[in-house]
Amino acid sequence: MPDVKINIGGRTYEVACQEGEEHFLQSAAALLENEASVLSSQIGRMPEARMLLMSGLMLADKTAGMDEKLRSLESKLGAQEALIEEMRARPAPEPERVEVPVVPQGVTDSLAEIAARSEAMAGALEERLGLSDDR
Repeated sequence: MPDVKINIGGRTYEVACQEGEEHFLQSAAALLENEASVLSSQIGRMPEARMLLMSGLMLADKTAGMDEKLRSLESKLGAQEALIEEMRARPAPEPERVEVPVVPQGVTDSLAEIAARSEAMAGALEERLGLSDDR
């Protein structure tokens, strides 16, 4: 079982932990050290037991707040998942019928004939006026 040296509140402690858990112990000690340094900067030097107790209580308070926030978010997530399932269970909406007007073939033919006559008349007018493309 490895021993890990940690620093909290300006004091060094040697703590034993399971093999491979050293990193987690160091991370936990860093959290406690952050709280202890806040206390030290606000209150000054205090007895070791009091400093550790107050630091632990501050961390517990933060943890309780995070637990409450987590429960709230889990509740919201549950409501959203229920809404998603409800929406998935609904029948698909009926397809909307869209009618697109169709130009009758006779009208299309008449317009094509009018266009051809207009082009022929424009060509004849250009010839009479001498405005041909052969300039």
